Amino acid sequence: MGVRELGHIVLYVQSAQRSARFYRDVLGWHQIIPEEGAPVGPVAAFSGGRTHHELLLIEVGPGAAPIPSGPRLGMYHFGLRVGDSDEDLKDALDRVVAAGATVLGTSDHTVTHSLYIADPDGNEVELYIDVPGVDWRADPQLFATPTKALVL
Repeated sequence: MGVRELGHIVLYVQSAQRSARFYRDVLGWHQIIPEEGAPVGPVAAFSGGRTHHELLLIEVGPGAAPIPSGPRLGMYHFGLRVGDSDEDLKDALDRVVAAGATVLGTSDHTVTHSLYIADPDGNEVELYIDVPGVDWRADPQLFATPTKALVL
């Protein structure tokens, strides 16, 4: 056996409708379930066309325990490539700020330029672009380069 690719992410969310609005309307992800225009029920799924779904949201309601702050076990964040240039990343920043999303920071990772935000439930999401001209396949050690500040 060998892993060939990351297939999908499933998140428990307080409100599938609220989270679907964020991933669909703010981030621009294509919602496939429920179909466009249908009311969001206890689940919502999104796909960019690479596979049947890349993100599934499952509603667990307002009584669910929140994500604890600080160091903890479990997922830190997941990354979504949002374009091919710093201009695309700046556009993403403008869009999330206009929507009132929480911006957590930015980073230059040499191979990527990244914007970190929080979704409505506090899940950290990295919006990034691959830096043009950086060939990480030829030099995988570039991934381990110390993080630098990024101003968008």
